Amino acid sequence: MEKTDVTQCSVVVLAGGWSDEREISLQSGKACQKALGQAGFEKVDFLDVAAPDFVKTLADGNYDVAFVAMHGRYGEDGCIQGLLEIMHIPYTFSGVLASATGTEKEVAKSIYRSAGIPVPEGVDLKGDTQVDDAMAEELVKKLGLPIFVKPAANGSSYGVSRVTSADELAAAVAKAGSEGDRVLVESCIEGMEISVPVIGNDEPHALPIIEIVTGSDFYDSKVKYEPSALHHVIPARLPEEAYAKAQELAVRAHKALGCLGASRSDFIVKSDGTPVILETNTIPGMTESSLMPDSARHDGIEFPELCRKFVEYALEAHAAKEK
Repeated sequence: MEKTDVTQCSVVVLAGGWSDEREISLQSGKACQKALGQAGFEKVDFLDVAAPDFVKTLADGNYDVAFVAMHGRYGEDGCIQGLLEIMHIPYTFSGVLASATGTEKEVAKSIYRSAGIPVPEGVDLKGDTQVDDAMAEELVKKLGLPIFVKPAANGSSYGVSRVTSADELAAAVAKAGSEGDRVLVESCIEGMEISVPVIGNDEPHALPIIEIVTGSDFYDSKVKYEPSALHHVIPARLPEEAYAKAQELAVRAHKALGCLGASRSDFIVKSDGTPVILETNTIPGMTESSLMPDSARHDGIEFPELCRKFVEYALEAHAAKEK
């Protein structure tokens, strides 16, 4: 029977999993479950995808939509999305291809370049690369110092290092390589760190820009999930032209990757006002200290309403695919 009110839909929140971001995912999932209840949804279940009987429970639940609150491997990389496609369950946020592409930073960078979005200069290495003195000096010559070393496919800045001398590179590459098969070595862009949330499907729009202020050299995983370690300013204190450009580029990245529902792109805005994209998160964090909900509130969208919108976007995207 067709449901005329979206709140009549039965929703299952998917969270947890096996990645380094499991605990954050569980926090996001519980927050979203609570918010959906506050938005008036009559049935909102919660499933940890790491549970032994997860697939059977999901199938037996006969859910109308899955709210994906997973982060990292198996959640943001297209895996859970592929399962939901096979099971014909509508789900929130991006599909298989956009999720996989957004997770693979070097692949995403090539798409950004094609879309005319500025990216940092960098080098892609195999995860097991042994960096000797000659290679370290060559990388420093090419990219300058400081240098960022990061896993090519991971979230929440796990495995990321800020390198300030050539003799630190070998350990940094080994650290990043322990998190995945590929490693990105990138030049450090100096400037204001911002994050730009985007919501919507065919006609996405940017929410207020978030300026990240930390006492750290960079926005790492500890800073991201420890509220006392940072504060953020909304809207970001940018000149009008740079502000508009950052929002436009975030929407462009959302479209270029093929994102659905929501995304959040991180940039460094250089002193000349040029936004340089770092990455796009296809499943933004949804904890109490997360950036997307805070930005939405500044745009007049409270958290329960935001979660409801994501369910509506999911059903809209699924209907479009079924045509």
